[in-house]
Amino acid sequence: MAKRTAATKSAGKSSGKLQFHSWIETFNLGKELKVKNELTGFVYLLGVDDANKFTSVIEEHALEWQESSLKVNDKDLVYFIGQQGPVWILRSRKKNSSGHGGLIDEASYTWARDQFGSLVSHFKAHQLKSVQIELHGTEENQDLGVLVGLDIASYNFRQFIDGKQLLDLPQVSLKKSLGGLEKSLVKEAMIRARAVNVARHLVNLPPNELHPKSFAEIATKKLSLPKTIKASIWDAKKLIQENMGLHAAVGQGAENGPCMVHLKYRPAKKSKLKPVAFVGKGITFDTGGLDIKPSSAMRLMKKDMGGAASVMGLALWAAESNYPGPLDFYLALAENSVDGKSFRPSDVITARNGLRVEIDNTDAEGRLVLADVLDVACTQKGTDEPEYVIDVATLTGAIKVGLGAEIAGLFANDDELASELTLAGQRSGDLNWRMPLFDKYFGEMSSPFADFKNSGGGFGGAITAALFLQKFVRGKKWAHLDVYAWTDKAQGALLASGGNGQPVQCLIEFLTKRSS
Repeated sequence: MAKRTAATKSAGKSSGKLQFHSWIETFNLGKELKVKNELTGFVYLLGVDDANKFTSVIEEHALEWQESSLKVNDKDLVYFIGQQGPVWILRSRKKNSSGHGGLIDEASYTWARDQFGSLVSHFKAHQLKSVQIELHGTEENQDLGVLVGLDIASYNFRQFIDGKQLLDLPQVSLKKSLGGLEKSLVKEAMIRARAVNVARHLVNLPPNELHPKSFAEIATKKLSLPKTIKASIWDAKKLIQENMGLHAAVGQGAENGPCMVHLKYRPAKKSKLKPVAFVGKGITFDTGGLDIKPSSAMRLMKKDMGGAASVMGLALWAAESNYPGPLDFYLALAENSVDGKSFRPSDVITARNGLRVEIDNTDAEGRLVLADVLDVACTQKGTDEPEYVIDVATLTGAIKVGLGAEIAGLFANDDELASELTLAGQRSGDLNWRMPLFDKYFGEMSSPFADFKNSGGGFGGAITAALFLQKFVRGKKWAHLDVYAWTDKAQGALLASGGNGQPVQCLIEFLTKRSS
């Protein structure tokens, strides 16, 4: 077992790298821990309805006076303090569908991820030094959920910053009965969880530390990306040379100017798969610009780069998992600041594709940086021409009003692509719901001075934002995910408020299914 010692504390600070250590990588597989005089917890996940197994666990751990009441307990989660320590018995049972074609039903992966992730806070509360976990008759997707949930839950921002990753977590032994547990599954779970936690960490970083320049440095130098990824940065000067007027304008008032990062992933082996391009909105802080936000609306605007954070996490997953197909990842980075050089309402700015945009609202800036970078992605030629282009952005408050914080708004000009993304979201517990690209609403952005404005009326804001982006995809098969990228409270495997890694798991599932 890999030891968690003071060496773990470095968090890569001495080398300037961001090192995200995996808890599940330290687990003892198939072996029970030999511990003396230490409080141990016991967790059982029953993947099959096995009354005999349930009874035997009760008889092994319960005190005599507990047995009779515990044996008739029919809850999905049974918890008690037994002879040797706390015991959790989880029973996986099929639940009735909520309708909607099953597209928002809780998958077995999701249930296992959130149940086990939430247990980590209990392990800490009990100050457990060791935990024995047994999976009994579970399916592979449940095993994956268990492992991903535990590893996602191991991330804590303060501990990472202080160089104390994993130090308050118990040693764990993990075994499986009625089936086998492959080490390759542990590796897959570790890579998935790390991708999510990287995205969460980037969102959690304060804006005085994370700005376009430092984000670009993290993306290209501090995450130890393998040679299958080639990184390039277009600085403000290059953006102007490329006629990316929209992107350049948004960041021109900030001390750290705008830039675009392109991470080009090409697998070591040749692939018949066509490239998929991902574009992430990376507004590292959004004051609203000259159309300044009220203070209450500005509090969480460090998370306005959540789209770029998720794309960065996805790039890390692709490289570490040796994804078999070519992928391109673009980070559209800028800070929307208030300054004498800031762009103004009523400015008319020319985009990379030649369209002229009147600035109706400087607080509708995310679509501007995305527009120019989408054009870069969509104009790649030859073997680099993408089959699909998918952007991710914390674009509108309107989508949260409609769908809440946990369901992303999905807009797409291709039905097959939309269906694949929605199904991937359901399987991965990273939900999205398709919204209409109702073209009639585009009239809200008509302008007498330019081709159109960057915002319209007060209703249907998520739709008009998506319609704006559609003008820059050059007819490519395209999808847009409007996400919140934040959790306001602890829930499931997310043990604290902050960045939630939305929609990294959905996009991983989408790519995994595409390559199978």
